[in-house]
Amino acid sequence: MYLEAGGVNLQGRSVIELGAGTGLVGIVAALLGGDVTVTDRDMAMEFLKSNVYDNLPKELEHRMSVKPLNWGVGLENYSPFDVILGADIIYLEETFQDLLKTLIHLSSEHTVILLSCRLRYQRDHNFLDMMRKHFTVDQVHYDKNLDVYIFKAWKRLREEF
Repeated sequence: MYLEAGGVNLQGRSVIELGAGTGLVGIVAALLGGDVTVTDRDMAMEFLKSNVYDNLPKELEHRMSVKPLNWGVGLENYSPFDVILGADIIYLEETFQDLLKTLIHLSSEHTVILLSCRLRYQRDHNFLDMMRKHFTVDQVHYDKNLDVYIFKAWKRLREEF
């Protein structure tokens, strides 16, 4: 809903969705004009590909690619993106270091990161604190009915330290 409301302009921008699950957010990003790569772990690829291509209009298939990405691994195969999207990917504490490493690698000083999540536990807040060491992080939306926050982040400039 945040993307559809114009939360960030995706037209002609390179977009990656991390931990895509069903690929819904990536599909919406492609519908809004982004050139989208949806990613998830190797074991989720078959379902993700099938769901994306079953639900994406055929005329937009050229805007979408589905690739495996295990956070923190094989990052040299990816260059920075204009926009990084993550929906409900902040929940497993053991993945936090690799997720942060991935966000750092995939972003440049021009990248916008949008993360939507519920803040269920202190560890979720801890991840946002970890991010703040490398990124400026602002809460840009809160849906009280769904108890979902949306955070926008971008790499800190040296003078911000």
